[in-house]
Order: sequence, then C-alpha cells, then structure tokens
Amino acid sequence: MKLIALALRIDSILIKIKSRLWITIVKFSKSKNYYPKLYKCYWHLQINNTKGQNNNLNYYAAIPNRGAGIGHQISNWIAGYWFAKQFGLHFAHVPFSSDSWEHFLGFGEDELTLEGLLAIGYRKVKLPLFDGNNPVAFDLQRRIIQSYRGKKVVFVAEQDQFYQDQFGVITDIQQKFYASKARKNEELQFSNDYFNIAIHIRRGDIVTGLENENSNLQFRWQDNTYFEKVLDQVVANAITSKPIAVYLFSQGNKNDFLEFEKFTNFHFCLDWTAQDSFLHMVFSDVLITSKSSFSYKPALLSKGIKVCPKDFWHGYPKEQDWILVDEDGLFEK
Repeated sequence: MKLIALALRIDSILIKIKSRLWITIVKFSKSKNYYPKLYKCYWHLQINNTKGQNNNLNYYAAIPNRGAGIGHQISNWIAGYWFAKQFGLHFAHVPFSSDSWEHFLGFGEDELTLEGLLAIGYRKVKLPLFDGNNPVAFDLQRRIIQSYRGKKVVFVAEQDQFYQDQFGVITDIQQKFYASKARKNEELQFSNDYFNIAIHIRRGDIVTGLENENSNLQFRWQDNTYFEKVLDQVVANAITSKPIAVYLFSQGNKNDFLEFEKFTNFHFCLDWTAQDSFLHMVFSDVLITSKSSFSYKPALLSKGIKVCPKDFWHGYPKEQDWILVDEDGLFEK
C-alpha cells in the first residue's frame, strides 16, 4: 500500500511539473510564428486537410483557470461558449473550480460536459491559442477543426484563450443565470422601496500591486475620487421617484472610504461574501463597475443600468443601458 501511495504521489508531482513546463513554453512561444506547430492538431491538419463544413457531431470547450478568481474563470467559460458557436460546434461544459460557484451561476445546467463526452468515447484535441480578431489565425483554427471531420472530437481551447467582446453571449448567460436553481431560495438585502445603486471598488490585490510596482495591477487602480465623481453624476442624473440607496462593495474598512459619507442611505458592504456581493451587483438598478472582471461579469448579467470605465480589456455593447466613463470619472459624451 505504501508503494502504491508513493507511486501515486510521484505521478502527481510529475503531472504538475509537466503542466508548469508546458505553461512556460506557451508563454514564451505564443507570439512566435512557429507556435501552432507545437500542437499535434496542427500536424493533423497537414496530413488531413479536409475542406467543407464542420462535423456537427463535435464539441468545443474551454477550461476555467482553476488558479484564478471567479471573474477570470467566467471569462474562460464565455470564450468556450462563444467560439463553439463561431466554429459551428456544440458546446461542452467544464465546471468552475468551486462547486459553490458552479451551483450559484447555473451555467452548466442542461449542458453536456467535457468529462461526460470523454466517457462515451470522444477524443480530446487541444487547440493552440489564437487571436479571434485576426482572420488568418481564425482560419487556421477553422481548418484544424475541419480536418477532424468524421471523428468524435472535443476540441479544448488552450488555457486562457482570450475573447475580448464578452458581451456576445449576454442573452444566453442571462437566460442561464436567471433560470438557475440557485435563484429559487435567494434573498436580497435591497428594498424595492429604494432605487438601489451598487458600486464596486477593487482593492485588495490592487493595493499590493501598487506597493510592488506591478504594472498590470497598476493599470487597474482607480482612486476614490474617480468613484466619487461617477457616483455624483449617477445620483444627479437618476430618473426615479424612489429615494436612492447606495451599496459599496470593496475590501478594507470604512475609514478607507470617507469621501462617501456625504451620500445619504449609504451602505458599506465590506464583509459580504463574494457571492452575496456578486448577486447584489447583478440585481441593482444601477451598477458602477471598476476595472475588474468581478464587477464586469455581474454587469453582463444585469438588466439594470451599467456605468463602466471606458478603458478596459473587455468590450461593451453599444446600448443605452451601458454608460462609459473616462479616466477622470466623467460620463462619455
């Protein structure tokens, strides 16, 4: 038994080493011309250059990054859902790293899973990263997929395959979220007697990033003055007969947000769970987001008004319920 346990432990360590090595290789080579040639599917295309429509028996999946936050993981999932449609494939669901979030979001309800398809004889084929806005790169992916016509395949996107305009799946993910079993027993702290404004101010790792001069996290930093200006404009322009209530979702303590004490009916939500915060952002009448996937994703699910930073790595639909804000906190004209 001890030998079996030791063998399993060694096998687990080797898998982790192999995974980390592959991540390093992809990171180094993804911008190189030779990068797609690292994948078996590229060479399959060279041998089986089949022309015509895709095989509608096949599936496409993207694996949520288990080492990332839920906002990042939802981005991965959405990329899989989006590109499945773009390539004329069925979608295969891969659960989120947390069973709690899996239940909360409900995205996988009534979907076939990657694991389930592999169990009934489908073959997994890993695809290289590609730029979805680059016609040449997109065509290479399409031709690789076509080369597997007549075979039972689940295509799996490389980890963190990027899809910029995530709003392309709004209708589908809203339908899934609002129909989820998790919605049946939830209770909101919001009162229907008020016009409820939710504001998300990202702190935590952002503050650490500033201290460590992390350029990625520095880009995401927005000070309290920015959010104060945005909230001033939202309150001044709100069209409602109800009194206004404001809920601030962030980390830290009240002394970190003294600028907001001037607002009436103001509620600090600094110790709420991530799911409670996410849920209330979705169901607010107005949601003010930060440069964060954690508030961008509730914005995609929200049927209220969204007020968002213009300079962000994901796109926004050109709709009246989406209001963009410049770096100074002023509404875009």
